[in-house]
Amino acid sequence: MTDVLTFLDALPQEIVITDPDIVASYSRDQSRFTDSAVPAAVLAPRTTAEVSACMAAAQRDSVVVIPRGAGSGLSGAANASAGSVVLSLHRMTAIREIDPVNRLAVVEPGVVTADLRARAAAEGLFYPPDPGSVAFSTVGGNVATNAGGMCCVKYGVTGDFVLGLEVVLADGRIMRTGRRTVKGVAGYDLTHLLVGSEGTLGVITEITVRLLPAPREAHTLVASFPTLESAGLAVSEIAASGSTPSMLEILDRTTVQAVDRMTKMGIGEDTAALVLVQSDDVDAASVLAGIEAVCSGVGAVEVVVSSDPTEAALLLEARRSALRALEALGDWLLDDVAVPRSRITDLIAFVESTAAELGLIIGVFGHAGDGNLHPTIIYDESDESSKAAAVAAFDAITRRALELGGTITGEHGVGRLKSSWLAVEHDETSMSVQRAVKAALDPAGILNPGVGGFAARA
Repeated sequence: MTDVLTFLDALPQEIVITDPDIVASYSRDQSRFTDSAVPAAVLAPRTTAEVSACMAAAQRDSVVVIPRGAGSGLSGAANASAGSVVLSLHRMTAIREIDPVNRLAVVEPGVVTADLRARAAAEGLFYPPDPGSVAFSTVGGNVATNAGGMCCVKYGVTGDFVLGLEVVLADGRIMRTGRRTVKGVAGYDLTHLLVGSEGTLGVITEITVRLLPAPREAHTLVASFPTLESAGLAVSEIAASGSTPSMLEILDRTTVQAVDRMTKMGIGEDTAALVLVQSDDVDAASVLAGIEAVCSGVGAVEVVVSSDPTEAALLLEARRSALRALEALGDWLLDDVAVPRSRITDLIAFVESTAAELGLIIGVFGHAGDGNLHPTIIYDESDESSKAAAVAAFDAITRRALELGGTITGEHGVGRLKSSWLAVEHDETSMSVQRAVKAALDPAGILNPGVGGFAARA
């Protein structure tokens, strides 16, 4: 603790927060079953220079630093450890530039994602990344986790829109990566090495992102299916048809019923799965007409299509309500795995059998267009056997995703929640290269130790 106190005394006091109640509120993110502790202090720098001073002092005094965005993560990547300091970027909120000619924006890491999307829209432009936390998560946090969202099937994830970064390294040095041009291949791609690194390689202090022309108003389709297999077949045939909807989502029976109980939408207890599709193409009406034919051809009970924005919002309410509806059933543990699109129904069927075997409620919803699903395990926090069953289900689902040719995380990150799984997915050569990168950029191991499968500093 002496080192931490010495470290804090060397910093501008206006960026140091030591109030016990405030500091305690920065202990962890929104994850479950991850370790955390109250940090020694919170640092709230306002500029890149102040971030640099924090990191230089931390390296000198061997203080562990936990970079943090909005704390909305679900993998424990922003959880503090005893004696650490949390470096929060919440004061760095400037949208420095919107460039309509070059279609880019330059923002500080604390900018809320929805605010960037709104500013871009005001210029007739579009920033596509739309994680479920879009209204409160920050661009810096999205970059650190390479966040996804419902538009990924057509537009891709956050990293697909990052052109360049300003980053403070563990020793306080400031580095710029990337470019503002459309093309550029000079040197190693350090930008995308840092995207998704979860605060383990540096602290992001500025982001240059690519923007697109604003899309047309989307048309929406909702199809209900009597069996999981028919819904899966619809997803496979849509993917094989060559059309690229801007959204392709799926909800299983458990999630549909939870949503119906909460919203009183009258979806019907006979619905085994719900598939939701949007298209913002020029020919959106004909795209959805083709998808409607696919859904009807494989046995959809009901298909509703709308081009009216208000009606479309009502149709999408089921998907947007999914997590809230499942949360209402009890304590919850949200998984995040991705499998090939052709194996989506295999994974959902496995989840259903696992739920029955362990006596749990598990609802599945997610991005069918890219195979990224979110099995949500409902358990009782006050019951040790229920907690153990939840962990067993979580591990079984993660293992099954790998067996199906998938990955342990599609968009939430490894964090602390899945730190033991990284070496299961990656071979030892891959892990040794990743450890070498970590050692090169953070030789003292002070940046977010323990995150991403890398051992905490001794």
